[in-house]
Amino acid sequence: MTTTPTSDPMRLGDVDQGQATAAAEEVSDAQVPDAWWKIIWSSKKARVGIVIVAVYVLVALFAPLLAPHDPTNSDFVPLAGPSAENWLGTTTNGQDIASQLIYGSRVSMLVGLFGGVLATLIALFIGMVSGYAEGTLLDDGLTFVTNVALVIPVLPLIITLVAYAETRGVGLIVAVIAITSWAGAARGKRSQIITLRNRDFVTAAKFSGEGTLRIIFREIMPNMTSLVAAGFVGAATGAIGAEAGLAVLGLGDSRQVSWGTMLYQADAQGAIAQGLFIWVFAPGLVLALLITAMSFLNFGVDLLSNPHLRED
Repeated sequence: MTTTPTSDPMRLGDVDQGQATAAAEEVSDAQVPDAWWKIIWSSKKARVGIVIVAVYVLVALFAPLLAPHDPTNSDFVPLAGPSAENWLGTTTNGQDIASQLIYGSRVSMLVGLFGGVLATLIALFIGMVSGYAEGTLLDDGLTFVTNVALVIPVLPLIITLVAYAETRGVGLIVAVIAITSWAGAARGKRSQIITLRNRDFVTAAKFSGEGTLRIIFREIMPNMTSLVAAGFVGAATGAIGAEAGLAVLGLGDSRQVSWGTMLYQADAQGAIAQGLFIWVFAPGLVLALLITAMSFLNFGVDLLSNPHLRED
């Protein structure tokens, strides 16, 4: 009598478990998205922007070590040309242009950072609360405030606020720029949250008893990270340009050295007429390069929200 050979159940179980584990690993590897920093770094323009902005940050942090002289020291020979002691020459007051250029990066980076953060926070709160409460009186009120802020001419308002302020400084400029530049970003965030507020994870959070603000900022906002980051970069870029523009108009803090005040002093003291082109060219160049780098950085941030833009 012959017997049919039977398979070892333990052996079959091991094989099935191994195959299931391998399949799970393949699915897991296929579904794991790239890290956000890898996505940004994949853009050539973003890489250029990151490197340039990093250089500016390092210069601002280590300005006392990099600058050859005190930027307010006026003991040098006025109108001197570039030399080993004065790399870019001196101003009409005998101040070192290179030292002023290096220290000027501090004001621009501070205004860009804090102005961008404050404007982004205001836009986040107003835009997201308004969008989540769509159709209510709260939404109507916040939308009205946003629409009014959008139609107010920003530049005359900034000039008026700063011109009539009793004291001028970085804090005032940051505050004025932030409260005049949040409306556009708030409108975009309101539109985005309207598309997310009825998703399943938001409904689950409501049924679990979470509060409104917790749902908005803990459940919904993480899904808008790319939009928030893009808004911050845009606000920071605008803040840097606005601070420089105010300083060029003579509305900056004369006690602080910035690229805008350098341009203002150069124009007031007739730098071009006296042949000091580098006094005008140098701060304008570094300012334009920083704003360009911030714009390049935004190309990388856009890749987070739009996968179709990613390079192969």
